[in-house]
Amino acid sequence: MKERYEDHPTVRRVRARRAQADGASPGERAPAPDGPLDAGWLRRLCLEAGADDVGFVPIDHPDLAGDRPYIDEVMPGIATLIGFVVRTNRDNLRSPARATANLEFHTAYDAADQVARRIARSLQDHGVRAANPAAGFPQEMERFPDHAHSVPHKRVAVAAGLGRMGIHRNVIHPRFGNFVVLGTVVTQATVSAYDSPIEYNPCLECKLCVAVCPVGAIHDDGEFDFLACDTHNYREFMTGFADWVHALADSRDAEDYRRRVSDTETVSMWQSLSFKADYKAAYCMAVCPAGEEVIGPWLDDRRRFLAEVVRPLQRREETVYVRSGTPAAEHVARRFPHKAVKVVG
Repeated sequence: MKERYEDHPTVRRVRARRAQADGASPGERAPAPDGPLDAGWLRRLCLEAGADDVGFVPIDHPDLAGDRPYIDEVMPGIATLIGFVVRTNRDNLRSPARATANLEFHTAYDAADQVARRIARSLQDHGVRAANPAAGFPQEMERFPDHAHSVPHKRVAVAAGLGRMGIHRNVIHPRFGNFVVLGTVVTQATVSAYDSPIEYNPCLECKLCVAVCPVGAIHDDGEFDFLACDTHNYREFMTGFADWVHALADSRDAEDYRRRVSDTETVSMWQSLSFKADYKAAYCMAVCPAGEEVIGPWLDDRRRFLAEVVRPLQRREETVYVRSGTPAAEHVARRFPHKAVKVVG
């Protein structure tokens, strides 16, 4: 019995294209959606889409086991995660002018989202299902603060051979250092060859990130105080925004509000709401000299590197946000007495 839609123009055209593709030579054929994608072909596709480096990870990689429920919600039947990096402008991120550094962060994340979208679209054009979760924000806020992300970009990048985590908890690429943003594309296709983590850690353990962190979140012994980092660096992101709303709601009048929140903080929050949220520090990334294309100035003249890159961030006058009674509060007072301290909830 003839199917109902056999004579529909769309059905006829699709069947004709498939028949034409089946008769093409192997070099002219698109990858078969029901077979593994050639790793070389997929790598070229990603680089042409704008990625600066790329690696492939199977969905059953043991390092991703704890994230599977969140990864799987992006798309059914995921078989492969395509991790990639997009380089950033190092001098922008090193600038003590936070507007310059934040512009680079947001521009690079927008670029990573566009690269991921082009990769996913190209795969879809070849009959392969693929999706590109956000490189940074937005996230799944109904799960905040636990697992607001769907895909753990850092773990994917490490598993894909794109770098290792430094003591500052950022991925350091062997060539580009930590001056990268990370992105991931998920697909139902398998790949002919998967990547493995690199054999060494590019981190030099030079402790410059320890020296420059305004809240002492990075410890000499390798421990990391996430709460201290989150309280200050992400002040105008999720938790800090909620704290600001509470201060606004609890204020009796405008005068009381100004006692709680300075005019400078108010306009800074306005800027974050109007444009994009500002990172307050990320100095650990700015001073990191690791990576083949980054290490040169540090190797050639460490005194000059300290003077031009590290000291301006240490000497910068700014408000540092800490929680009451925490080691971060003591650290700022001891190491950076010229920086203003504000205790927040």
